[in-house]
Amino acid sequence: MSLRLIFMGTPEFSVPVLTALVGQGHDIAAVYSQPPRPAGRGMEPRRSPVHEKAELLGIEVRTPASLKGEAAQSEFAALDADAAIVVAYGLILPRAILEAPRHGCWNVHASLLPRWRGAAPIQRAIMAGDRETGVMVMRMEAGLDTGPVAMAERVTIGPDLTAGELHDRLSLLGADLMVRAASALERDSLAVQPQAEDGVTYAAKIDKGETRIDWTRPAGEVHNHVRGLSPFPGAWCEMNFGGKNERVKILRTSLAEGSGAPSTVLEEGGEDALVVACGEGAVRIERLQRAGRQAADTGEFLRGARITAGAVLA
Repeated sequence: MSLRLIFMGTPEFSVPVLTALVGQGHDIAAVYSQPPRPAGRGMEPRRSPVHEKAELLGIEVRTPASLKGEAAQSEFAALDADAAIVVAYGLILPRAILEAPRHGCWNVHASLLPRWRGAAPIQRAIMAGDRETGVMVMRMEAGLDTGPVAMAERVTIGPDLTAGELHDRLSLLGADLMVRAASALERDSLAVQPQAEDGVTYAAKIDKGETRIDWTRPAGEVHNHVRGLSPFPGAWCEMNFGGKNERVKILRTSLAEGSGAPSTVLEEGGEDALVVACGEGAVRIERLQRAGRQAADTGEFLRGARITAGAVLA
């Protein structure tokens, strides 16, 4: 016996969950995703990764700008779903939507709730220096990621793991977890327990204003900042090329020996390395990207851009 489901998701993170549910034979009555957004050089409307995958699978896609209206809520309820599966959808679900499916709405969330409720749990966990995170299946309620939890899996955050790498790992783990949760829901055996009242933190959406690297911070914090924003939107600084400062994204770093005035390139780096002094300690830049160019490892980057010891990054 399969479930009749509504799937609600938008980014690439959500795609493995949709694919896994279809692969298990569940009936996806419709997919809800964010409307196409202008993207690319021509700023042409681009469908979301979930939208594109659903169309390849032959599933109806709906892209309402809001679910607050009575018409949108009636259309949702008319799908007569057993449950809705929500994975990084991007719209707040009104109570009428939450209560429409027979078994409610279930969310795959990329943190160990109640830590990192909100929009950017993967990035915030790394930026904060967390050593562990995970993914959870939660029954949704009106509050922001406050619902009771049904299943969870934990993941160690390695000292050099980037947000992009953690994203991919949690996406696949979330798909496996949701398949198991759906099977339990079929058997009417999916138990939940309330989240802890202590330890609540919020993962605010990443703001462009916080992406610039502050070299006066300790090396460990700079390192976490870089890997928490890699590959997107990318932490950045300015480097001087031919007398002109240019913005450069720093995509991978490691902790290094050395000290000096913050933002100064140190001699300890050698010819094919960039070691930069921080407020305490130093970091080695491993991979970076000039505006309008491909990302490159540091050795390759320095063959086309001369940066010497003593240079100051802005």
